[in-house]
Amino acid sequence: MKVALIFDALRPDTTGTYFARAFDQLGVAFDHFPLKQLESIPSGYDWHLRIDHGDDYEVRWPDRLRPVSFYAIDTHLAHSWKKVQRVAPWYDQVFCCHREAAERLREAEWVPVGCDPEIHAPSGGAVEWDVGFVGTDGGVPRKFYLQALRERYPNSRIGTGDYRQMSGVYSRSRVSFNYSIRDDVNMRVFEALASGGCLVTNRLANDDYARLGLADNEHFVLYDPGTDVFAKIDALLKDPSRREKLAKNGRAAVLAAHTYKHRLERMMELANSRFGWRRVPV
Repeated sequence: MKVALIFDALRPDTTGTYFARAFDQLGVAFDHFPLKQLESIPSGYDWHLRIDHGDDYEVRWPDRLRPVSFYAIDTHLAHSWKKVQRVAPWYDQVFCCHREAAERLREAEWVPVGCDPEIHAPSGGAVEWDVGFVGTDGGVPRKFYLQALRERYPNSRIGTGDYRQMSGVYSRSRVSFNYSIRDDVNMRVFEALASGGCLVTNRLANDDYARLGLADNEHFVLYDPGTDVFAKIDALLKDPSRREKLAKNGRAAVLAAHTYKHRLERMMELANSRFGWRRVPV
């Protein structure tokens, strides 16, 4: 089984890197190519997997490199979504990390993002902060939530950080905060839970959490728009045993079913069904 994995390693924590690690964890050999080397990729691979890295959608896929699956990630961004819609027919199979996008593309498959247990793992350090959040302030309303959290809980760690610091922030905070801007299950959900964080995240308009086997007050705490989040956080800060239980349950749930190894296994299962490999590459 010969696999070509195509993505640009623009950052050490780009999604393609997590899938490369998943291939290694599954014991499946692959060759990695950046997109700029597309024309020089030799023929003869049994499967080509292109991971979206948020750029170069206009690079047309060569017909000689088949079969090919494309994992679309930035479908929640309006400018990227238009391009994904336009280029999707170039590929033999499309996976989307957002369910709504997969349904709108009709024949695409929903494969969410996930976590890497070796990278997103508890740091083992003592708890230091009340609230932890790693990321940019983003747009409205997330930046307002983050500013309010900074003011209400000054003993917090809220801001950007290296991906190698992320797990330490979540595991050393009493509460891990998340706000999914576009009603999707974003990376921070899986990363915070895998890191051992007690996650507080906004309720989605859809049932995607339930579809993934994740439940309010069992694996995390959901909040509704407005000041409800502060009441939820205040209650958790006063109840360490509940925080510990939620964090333990949440971490167990994502490690059992939501790692990038699980995502790759699902992709390979779907690709094998579509392309009819003579032997399943696992």
